[in-house]
Amino acid sequence: MSTGEGVRESWSTRIGFILAAVGSAVGLGNIWRFPFQVGQEGGAAFLVMYLAFVVLIGFPAMLVEFVVGRRTGLNTVGAIKEFGTARWRYLGGLFVFIGFVILSYYSVVGGWVLRYILGSGRGSYMDASAGEYFVSIASGTDALVFHAIFMAIVVAIVGLGVQRGIELSVKIMVPAIIAIFAILAGYAFTLDGAAEAYSYYLQPNLDVLINNWASIVPAAAGQAFFTLSLGMGVMITYASYLSEDENLAIDGTSIVVFNTGISILAGLIVFPILFTAGVDPETSGAGAIFISVAQALTDIPLGQVIGVLFFATVAIAAVSSAISLIEVVVSYAIDEFGMDRVPATLAIGFLIFLLGAPVTVDTVMVDLYDILAAQILLVIGALLLISLVVIFHTEEALDEIQKGVTDLGWWGYLWLWIVGVPVVIVLGVSLMLGLDTYVKFLQGPFADFLSSL
Repeated sequence: MSTGEGVRESWSTRIGFILAAVGSAVGLGNIWRFPFQVGQEGGAAFLVMYLAFVVLIGFPAMLVEFVVGRRTGLNTVGAIKEFGTARWRYLGGLFVFIGFVILSYYSVVGGWVLRYILGSGRGSYMDASAGEYFVSIASGTDALVFHAIFMAIVVAIVGLGVQRGIELSVKIMVPAIIAIFAILAGYAFTLDGAAEAYSYYLQPNLDVLINNWASIVPAAAGQAFFTLSLGMGVMITYASYLSEDENLAIDGTSIVVFNTGISILAGLIVFPILFTAGVDPETSGAGAIFISVAQALTDIPLGQVIGVLFFATVAIAAVSSAISLIEVVVSYAIDEFGMDRVPATLAIGFLIFLLGAPVTVDTVMVDLYDILAAQILLVIGALLLISLVVIFHTEEALDEIQKGVTDLGWWGYLWLWIVGVPVVIVLGVSLMLGLDTYVKFLQGPFADFLSSL
């Protein structure tokens, strides 16, 4: 199939699109990032806020990206430029940049996951301190090599195209993730610490929410957008391959339900393991699944087998998300510059690998990239895109959202109001809090890192 200039691929089936979007949403954001965010932000108090953001903020914002992508049938930059005016192409450029940044450090973390599959099989982190094992593989040559391996896997899949690469792979990966996670959650239910873990994870303490809202709100907003792949052009790109008879609301609901369900499943696995081993989830941090869970696996029945299954599933999820991030940039190169898919994917994969190389120097670089991307850039991108659609192109948005629907009625206007008022207010507050968080990080941990060089 040609992928040269002027010829675009499309999804072969509706389920292919849904699974691809779910695969994008279900990744390290759900399994690596979600548990440590829950731990850092007060357990169930964060979970409640996260779920509220997913339903009330994430879902309406997702429909905005669907509308822009399907109406134009173009890559992120081209879609936003055509939907708006030429000056809006800079917003599309921001989305492409966000994809670059996220995948650059995401790939390094994906490399850690691949390394942990080997470590689980060999029992490497069970023979020594899990913390020491993580330090030994999280930076340096080992991290750089596995960063390269992870990117090579992603490039190979995306290079095959939309149908033969992305769609075919997610039809295998997403059901595998759900099946294995369901088995692992059932196993976690039998552990001694399960009851205490469920109380911490599922029973919110409102005092925690009230006393810590300034940190919980931006963290929950960033997590919702990160796990739904919003604000980075993924859903615009994927929707550009859709036909006009698809019901965008139903597709969006399916994606949100699958994504949220797997996030919750991840917590039902991770927290019983942590509590059974006596590990405090609030101090686990970004190394939660690499240090805390790995350490806990040494103290539970069948720990080595569970470790292989767990990290293999995390790896599958990581790849399914990474292919969506690189596709944003690849589709841009194909549409705007007439490049063939394979050379475009190879070149972009190499550039992303180079951008991620500094992350292999020290783990503090993960936070440097992650806070910037998740709590600032994603929110800025979402605010600008919502402004474009709701303020300047209301009628076009309503016309597009109604395609594939018998009679949307007043629901369309309600959707625009939700996106244009409460969503914008919440995102604006989250952005201010996120900027404050990033400044404190730069003045604290990152400044300490620089002074140690």
